[in-house]
Amino acid sequence: TPMSSLIPGYEYDIFISYRQKDNKHDGWVTEFVNNLKGELESTFKEEISVYFDINPHDGLLETHDVDASLKNKLKCLVFIPIISRTYCDPKSFAWEYEFKSFIEQASKDQYGLKVKLPGGNVANRILPVQIHDLENDDRKLVENELGGYIRGIEFIYKEPGVNKPLTKDDDEKKNLNNTKYKIQINKVANAIKEVITAIQQHTPEQEEVAKEVFKPEFVPRKNHKTIIIVALLIVLTSIILGFIFVPKLFKPSGQLEKSIAVLPFALLSDEPDKQYLADGMMDAITLHLSKIKDLRVMSRTSVEQYRHPTKTTTAIGRELDVEYLLEGSFQKFGDSVRLIVQLIKTGKEGHVWANNYDRSWKSVFSVQSEVAQAIARELQAVITPEEKELIEKAPTTNLTAYEIYIKANEYLKEYEKTRNLDTYQNTISLYRTSITIDSSFAKAYTGLAKAYWSRYYWESYFQENFMDSCFALAEIALRFDNQLDEAYYLKGEYYYNNGKIEEALDNLDEALKINPNYYSAYYTKGYILTRVRNDYVKGLENFHKALNIIQGSERSSLLRALGYTYIYAGFYDKAKYYFQGALSMNGDSANYFNNLVFVESSFENFENVQLLNEKISEIDSTYLPATEWFSFRGQHQEAYTVAKKRVERYRKSGELLLINSHRIGYAYWKVGKYKEARDYFNQQIKYGTESIRLSRDIASTKNAQYNLAATYAFLGDKTMAYKYLDEFNTMNFYPKWWIVYLKYDVLFDSIRNEERFQKILQNVEAKYQAEHERVRKWLEEQGEL
Repeated sequence: TPMSSLIPGYEYDIFISYRQKDNKHDGWVTEFVNNLKGELESTFKEEISVYFDINPHDGLLETHDVDASLKNKLKCLVFIPIISRTYCDPKSFAWEYEFKSFIEQASKDQYGLKVKLPGGNVANRILPVQIHDLENDDRKLVENELGGYIRGIEFIYKEPGVNKPLTKDDDEKKNLNNTKYKIQINKVANAIKEVITAIQQHTPEQEEVAKEVFKPEFVPRKNHKTIIIVALLIVLTSIILGFIFVPKLFKPSGQLEKSIAVLPFALLSDEPDKQYLADGMMDAITLHLSKIKDLRVMSRTSVEQYRHPTKTTTAIGRELDVEYLLEGSFQKFGDSVRLIVQLIKTGKEGHVWANNYDRSWKSVFSVQSEVAQAIARELQAVITPEEKELIEKAPTTNLTAYEIYIKANEYLKEYEKTRNLDTYQNTISLYRTSITIDSSFAKAYTGLAKAYWSRYYWESYFQENFMDSCFALAEIALRFDNQLDEAYYLKGEYYYNNGKIEEALDNLDEALKINPNYYSAYYTKGYILTRVRNDYVKGLENFHKALNIIQGSERSSLLRALGYTYIYAGFYDKAKYYFQGALSMNGDSANYFNNLVFVESSFENFENVQLLNEKISEIDSTYLPATEWFSFRGQHQEAYTVAKKRVERYRKSGELLLINSHRIGYAYWKVGKYKEARDYFNQQIKYGTESIRLSRDIASTKNAQYNLAATYAFLGDKTMAYKYLDEFNTMNFYPKWWIVYLKYDVLFDSIRNEERFQKILQNVEAKYQAEHERVRKWLEEQGEL
C-alpha cells in the first residue's frame, strides 16, 4: 500500500512521468528516481511519497481505456515529466493522460497549477527534468502547455556532436553545460521542497496566483498567421493590464528601508522664469543625499513626472518604490531665500518632519547641506566622515557663477528633450559665462563637457580626437575638485569609447565611490561588463543596481537593456519579463514586438520573426525590419525592397547608420544590382576597419570583426574572412544570437561547411554554454531560478 501525501486528499507527493523508451535500455529514469528518493530523505524531515510506474504504458498510444486509478495517482503535489525527444509526442500515453491530465486537474484544485513561494516568486507545480536538447517544434509544444518557457532542471551531457542524458559517471569538466549529476539531483530536491513548503504555507494571496491563466505567445506546429496575430494581441493586452502583478525580480529584502525620492520643488512666488532656482535647490539636496551609501535615492529624472502631482503621496511612494518623500517650496527675493521642506513617510504614518529655512542667499550651500543631513538623521542613515565632508563642501565661492550654472543646467535639460540648436547655444554660453566669473568652478566645466557630449557624440564617433574636449574639461574639473563624481563618469565614458576598458571601469568605480546612487555610472558599467568584458554576472549586478534607483522614461530603456542582456545569456523568460515591464511603462507595442523578434530568432523561429515584423509594420508604418530576416529565408525581393527604403531614409540623415551596409549590399546583389552592392560592401569595410583602428564600441563588442568577416566571405576573400573570424573568436563569451547568425548567415555560405569555420562555431557554442551556466548559478544564488 503506497504511503499517502503530506497534504490530506492527495495520493502522492510526487508523480514521475516518462516514456518507456527513455528507461528501456540503460534504466536512466529508474536510477534517477532512486537517487532522488535518497536526496529527498536528507532534504525533508518527513518522508516523501513518490509514484513511479516501472511500465509507463507506452503501448497505449491510441486507446482511451485508461486505468481509472491513474486519475487518483495524478492527484499529487509535484508532477515531474522527464522531458526527452520522445516525450514530446501528442499521441503518447504519457503526454495525453499524464502530462496534460495533470495540468487540467491541478489547474482546478485549491492550490492551482502555480504556487507562490515564500520569497514572493511564483513556481509551477510541474517541474520538468530535461534529458535532451529539444527541437524547436518540441520545445514550443511543451511551452504551449506550460504557458511559458521550460523552467526545469537539465540533466544533459554535451560535447561537440554529443547530446545525451547526464549520468553520475560523466565528468562535468568535459560537459559543455558544466553540470554534475549529484548537484542536479540536489537542485531537483530543493525545488520540490520549495513548492511543497509553499503549498503547506498556503495563504489567501495564493488563491489569486492559482486563478491566473497563462496563455502561450505562439501556437506551435501551426502556420496560421491569423492565429498567431490574435495570440500576439492577447499577450499585449494581458501585459499592459497585468505586469504590475508579476513578482518583482531582484528586490532584496528590506529594500524600502532608508529609501527616498526628492520631488520637484515648487516656486513660492509667481515668477515662472525663476523656477530654475527651485530646481537647483532640489538637485543639490538630491545629490547630497546620493552621496550617502546607507541611503537609496531615486534619480533626478525619476521624479520629474511628479512636478505637478495629481496622486497621493502613498501612490507616488508605491510607484517610486521608496519609503520616504521629500516635498519642498523655494523662493529667492533679493539677497534672501526661503525654503520650506517636509519629509513624508509613504503609507499611513504621513508627515515625519518639516522645517522652514529663512536665510540669506549667501547661506544657500549650508542650507542644502543642513537639510540633507537632517533628512539622513530622520531616516537613521549612517553618514561617514568622508560623506559628511562631501556634503558640506561648497561647489563655488561665487554665487553669481553658481546661479548662472544652475540656469545652464535647465537649458541643457531642455536641449536634451528638444534638440533645439538655439537652446544649445544658450546652454554653452551660460556655462562659459559661469567659468569666466569663477575659473575654479569645477561643476561648470563638467556641465560644459556634458553639453558638448550631448551635442557631438555621434558626429565625432569616427573622428581621431573623439570628444577630446570633454575629456580635457573633466580633467580641469578634477584639478579644482578631485571628488567630483560626474567628472570621473565623463572620463569613464571617454575611455570606453576609445577602447580603453580598464581605464573606463576604474573611472566609473571612482564615480560610484563618491556617489553610490549614480544611475548612469551603474548603467554604463553594466553595459561594458556584459557587452565588452563578457562578465554577465557582474554586469547584471550593476544593471540591477541601476534599476533600484530609476523610474520614468529612462527605466523603460534600462528594462529593455536588461531584457537583451538576458537574451544574450540565454534566459528568455527573464528577457520577456523585462520587455513586458518596458511595455507596461511606455505602451510602445511596436518596440515590444521588436524585442520579441530577438527572442524568437534566438530559438531560430524565423517564421515567427516574419510574423512579428508584419505585426510591427501594421502598428508602425515607418518600421523597417532588418533585411537579413528576409535573406535568411531566401526572400530576396522582399529584402531588396526594405534595403532600398532604408537607403532612402539614411540619405536624409547621413551615412553613419549604414554601418550594417553589407546587409544592404547583399540585398542589392541578389536582385542583380552588382555595382551598388559593391559600393555598400566597400562602405562596410571602411567603417569596420575604422572602428577597429579607433577602438570604437562596435569593435570592442566584436560586431565590426564579425561584419568584416561576413563581408569578405561573401566577396570570396577567405584569407581576410578568417583573419577577422579569428579576431572575433577571441571573446570570452558569445551571446546566443551569435550562434544563430553563424549557423544561418547567408554571407558565410561559401565557407560554413569548412572544418575551420565549424571549429569556430563550436568554440562560440562552448563559451556561450559556460557563461550561461555561470549566470544560471548566480540566478540560483539570488533565489531567481
